[in-house]
Amino acid sequence: MKTTFGRRTRILAATTATAGLVLVAGCSSDDSGSSGTKTAAGGVEVVKAGQLTTCTHLPYPPFQSEIDGKVQGFDVSLIDLVADDLGVKQTIVDQPFENFKTGGSLNAGSCDLAAAGMTITEERKKNVDFSDPYFEATQAVLVDKKSGISSFADLKGKKVGAQAQTTGEDYAKSKGLDPVSFESSDAVINGLRTGQVEAVVIDYPVVQGWLKDKANAAAFEVAEQINTGEQYGFTVKKGNTKLREAINKAIADAKADGTYKKLYEKWIGPYDESAASASPAA
Repeated sequence: MKTTFGRRTRILAATTATAGLVLVAGCSSDDSGSSGTKTAAGGVEVVKAGQLTTCTHLPYPPFQSEIDGKVQGFDVSLIDLVADDLGVKQTIVDQPFENFKTGGSLNAGSCDLAAAGMTITEERKKNVDFSDPYFEATQAVLVDKKSGISSFADLKGKKVGAQAQTTGEDYAKSKGLDPVSFESSDAVINGLRTGQVEAVVIDYPVVQGWLKDKANAAAFEVAEQINTGEQYGFTVKKGNTKLREAINKAIADAKADGTYKKLYEKWIGPYDESAASASPAA
């Protein structure tokens, strides 16, 4: 996932799952002048009355990105389901990824959960509690079709790009590469498009969504898809069992009633059942 330090925090308020989210001018405010309880359905405590506040880092299509002035995506739609179950509306806070990867934003009460296409790792589990996995993720080697690169092995000696502080960057480094770090998924792909790098290692779902554009697919391709055993999860503050359970229930219900499949096809592409078959967290 992504990191942009110094970016101005934006608050985006939820409207509906289909309409996405709209930008709210100004900065975050406290609840001193608001009415209502900070306890949602099921006894779930929330940081702001009537809201389920989600931290993310934009852009990260197809999971969350701003489209026509609204933040939309696969993660956004899934968390809207959680908010509906709790009888509240989702609000999104755009922050540096580091803030919630380390649990800082959750501990500070900036948000109730983080949804950012975040890979579940043992290191991150030290700082936050993860929901059950909701997506099986792989890495992809994205290249220009004229590059002559046909596999990850061909990247040796090439100028390779990756997103800073992501598992893609970690994987490239673990294989002896010294990737150029970019602050966001958009920046990584733009680096390839403009010739700053010869290939990029990035989460396959991001590439899958980007290649849905015919112009992109005409010039670029996936040289290799790498199964790194990654699973995405949503995070909550350590010990926030009730919210974690509410998220897990919403994920399970969505898979059971077909909603997950519909959202997958809308945001990511042709349904891949294996991507949805992540086992519940231990």
